[in-house]
Amino acid sequence: MTDFDVDLFVIGAGSGGVRAARIAAGYGARVAIAEEFRVGGTCVIRGCVPKKLMVYASRFRDEFDDAAGFGWTIPETAFDWPKLVAAKEREISRLSAIYRANLEKAGVAMIDSRAEIEDPNSIVLADGRRLSAKIILVATGGTPVLEPEIPGRELAITSNEVFDLPVMPPRLLIVGAGYISVEFASIFTRLGSKVAIASRGENVLRGFDDDMRCGVRDALVEEGVEMHFSHLPTRIEKIDGGLRVHLTSGLQLDVDQVMMATGRRPHTKGLGLERAGVKLDGVGAVIVDHFSQSNVKSIYAVGDVTNRIQLTPIAIREGHAFADTVFGDKPTAVDHAHVPTAVFTTPELGAVGLTEVEAREVCDCVDIYQASFRPLKATLSGRTEKTMMKIVVDGRSDVVLGVHILGEGAAELAQVLAIAIRLGAKKADFDATIAVHPTSAEELVTMRARTARFERATAGPEAPDAVDAEFLNG
Repeated sequence: MTDFDVDLFVIGAGSGGVRAARIAAGYGARVAIAEEFRVGGTCVIRGCVPKKLMVYASRFRDEFDDAAGFGWTIPETAFDWPKLVAAKEREISRLSAIYRANLEKAGVAMIDSRAEIEDPNSIVLADGRRLSAKIILVATGGTPVLEPEIPGRELAITSNEVFDLPVMPPRLLIVGAGYISVEFASIFTRLGSKVAIASRGENVLRGFDDDMRCGVRDALVEEGVEMHFSHLPTRIEKIDGGLRVHLTSGLQLDVDQVMMATGRRPHTKGLGLERAGVKLDGVGAVIVDHFSQSNVKSIYAVGDVTNRIQLTPIAIREGHAFADTVFGDKPTAVDHAHVPTAVFTTPELGAVGLTEVEAREVCDCVDIYQASFRPLKATLSGRTEKTMMKIVVDGRSDVVLGVHILGEGAAELAQVLAIAIRLGAKKADFDATIAVHPTSAEELVTMRARTARFERATAGPEAPDAVDAEFLNG
């Protein structure tokens, strides 16, 4: 039997790689993990955690404004961007140290170096050292792209750099309309920047429920975000005091910073995967099976580098399942259905399950229950913001297929609702549940009137694709 230096070598100490390394070590495997940047990966260092801290910072503006309606007198406020950046840095450094300490406690060898694959069982480090491994796990995540490829794009930044800007940009253009774009638009406009979004699409948040997409868009516009749909930059140039961006519409925008948020790609370039015979897809993602194994028997991959679902909890679950499968003798395939997600705009969007459009594609009868209301807090604060809720139901079986919420605490609700939907809860189960009053969440169990039904007619031999949609006003 061939003797390897380690049983498992993990490339990338982000959420998925760290979880896999710790669990594998717990099963008795000899494990080493390499990281070329900072332990913790995108989520901890330049993703979910620092972003959520900035979301909290941005929401204090609303709290200050709302306080007057509840009898509070608030003195003049001021925001200090460098102070927030420094506080953020202290927190992510603390978390990164915890990740490193947990790896050490588990007995994992930490290597602060870039690592590349030389062959199916060999790793070469940046200093030239070579290690052999029975199993190699690629957990290098994803990286933002600077697109479109236009003159001057090197003047733009991505979500990697936005957290550490020395000065908060008074004028910011964000290119793209996905969750990263709208989240930072919401953050910066509340912190005091003048924000614009430019996107090739006609709305924000492609892939989310259409009603929620419109709700997020309208909330951003109401806060002062300037929308330029169906328009992309053609050129970025330096001017005195900032940047000038030329759009396909012919419009010119003078801003202080341009942030590209047009997508992320698997971070596989230069890792040696092709040299080892690992198959990649068209965007560079490692192609894996249900157990995260590539076509090369000794090489696995988890997280964003596989481009399955780009969410931190997915990477963690896949990393754990990999270790259970390979080193724990417990074959485990991750179920990628019923995954809850959130968009941390203000108001925030929480969702789990199918959108209305997705449900109508797979079910012959879909019932919609929908509500829009002013939350109790807004009655005294004077805020016009509304909460939106939508329940998507299989009209034949009464099974709840999806729930979508736009409003305060939506992400927290989506997490809890995911349990019910995963267990196959029916609309009747929601209806039979006692409400907690007064809360916004009680609307989820008091929506009794169906607002719409979409029913596909039985197709006859002469009209196999015939579809009939019935809309009912509840």
